[in-house]
Order: sequence, then C-alpha cells, then structure tokens
Amino acid sequence: MASERVPLAVQSIDAPLTGSAVFLVVTVRDDRVDRARTATAGLEDLVKTVGFRDLDAHLTCTVGIGARIWPALTGRALPAELHPFREIAGATHTAVSTPGDLLFHIRSDRQDLCFEFERLLLASLGDAVAVEDEVSGFRYFDARDLLGFVDGTANPIGPDLPASTLVGDEDPAFAGGSYVVVQKYLHDLDAWARLSTEEQEAVIGRTKADNVELADAESGQRAHKTLATIEDSEGEHDILRDNMPFGRPGAGEYGTYFIGYARRLQIIERMLERMFVGVPEGLHDRILDVSTAKTGSVFFAPSAVLLAALDD
Repeated sequence: MASERVPLAVQSIDAPLTGSAVFLVVTVRDDRVDRARTATAGLEDLVKTVGFRDLDAHLTCTVGIGARIWPALTGRALPAELHPFREIAGATHTAVSTPGDLLFHIRSDRQDLCFEFERLLLASLGDAVAVEDEVSGFRYFDARDLLGFVDGTANPIGPDLPASTLVGDEDPAFAGGSYVVVQKYLHDLDAWARLSTEEQEAVIGRTKADNVELADAESGQRAHKTLATIEDSEGEHDILRDNMPFGRPGAGEYGTYFIGYARRLQIIERMLERMFVGVPEGLHDRILDVSTAKTGSVFFAPSAVLLAALDD
C-alpha cells in the first residue's frame, strides 16, 4: 500500500541519504517576487506530482530562503541569525561569498525524478529567477567523497538530530526551521594523489580504508575532523551534513557540494573560520590545499507549515 511507504515531503531536513541530489541556487528578480512566492509555497504539490511515479524513491525538496529576499518573499522579520554569507579570508585560502536568494535541495534515489522535479520547478518559476549555480550530485560507493574518504560520519542521529538542526524556543516564530550553508568545492585530484595514504589520513583525521578516527594532534597542525568540531562550555555542537560528490571527468572537474543544516548558524561559521583561518591562526585546514571553495551562501529553511502559508 502506498500509505505504508516513506511519504513524499518538503522541508524534510532529516531525509535519508539518497543516491542522487540536485543543488539549485537562484536569485529572484525584485519585480517577480510574487511569482517566486507562489512557486515556492506550492512545492508540496509539485513533489507529489513528480514523486508518485515511484514512492520508494523518496523524492524530497527542501527550500532555503536568503536574507536579501526574505522580507519581500515572506512578509516577516528575519530569523534571528539569518544574514548573507560572510567571506572568511585566511592567510592562504578564502571562503568566498556568492549570490543566492533561494536554495532548492532536491533528493531522490532516482536521478530522473530529481531531473523532472527541477525541470518543472524552473518552469513554474519562469523569468522570476536567474540560476546562479546548479549541481547534480551522486552517491559515491559507501558514502565517500571523491578524495576517497567516508563523508558525514559525525552527523547526529536519533534525538540529537532535531536538537542539532531545528530552531526551538530561542526563536519561537521560526521554530522547526533550520539554517543552511552551502559551498561548492573543486578538488585537485592530481595533487591529492601525490600524497601517500598516511599523509591523506593525517589531513582528514581518519583512516581511509575503514574510517577509524585518529587521535587529535595535541599541538601544531590539526586535522580536518578536529577543525570542523566545535566544542565549548555547552559541550560539542553538531550539524547535519548531506554532502554529495559531483564531477565531469571529460572536463577535469571533480568536487564536493557541502551542505550543512544547523540550529545555530554561528556553529557552521565557527567551523569555517577554524578551517580557513586556522587553529592556531595560520595553520589552516590542509584539505583546502587541494579543495577550493567556489561558492558560499546562507539560507533559512522554514518549517513546512510556514512555507505552505507564504502564499496565503
């Protein structure tokens, strides 16, 4: 029975890892906000229209709204921490800030459903938007990135998942929503391949074959997994990563699309500052020597209830 299957959904931040994904970032024309609002509020119907073909393929779409367009699109004040992506310039590498009013995170176990959903979505948006970035991702072996390491190991599970990703009583008007940060990284796989397996493992902080966590360095250069871990007097703060590899071998393009959902935007910002500036300052994340951030945008994914009410 269809009712026994995983339901089609919008704003399903905790949707399971899928085989395919599309990350679509657009900007909205100031004189076409009404059309963008109607299309965005109607996402649930569009998910049903496309997803009914195969309910077991778990088609979902999560939309994030950027700070620039938020007031006009929603008619509400900004969520407490929402602001445009702030460039982070380290001594060697920079986390760039790029335009983005709307993010559509489309997920399914079938690439054709992602494609069809995006096609119909862009048709409904029409000339209201301009596409700033479009990436089609895929699951690579046992959830590895193109550097060969398992990605997303530190994701929260069980009751820790909503506690880490969903806004609560601290901003009650937007409870149930989540902050979203996206970055598109391109990898220099030739440079990475010149490192030995042991050197690669030291950069990541885990073994390559079996994903066993290595001990933290007590001083000096920290591994990626250490720099991306935020701890303070409140304990360790998690985010949810749903990263996907992407690539075009014929064009020599290989990358990872980073997408992080968090209850508090500042947690992701602190992670990026530690990576790009370094701890101590100057000792940046060595993964950045082979992985270049080409985009950077911040959004807020409202609850499904708030999203559906936008066009009321």
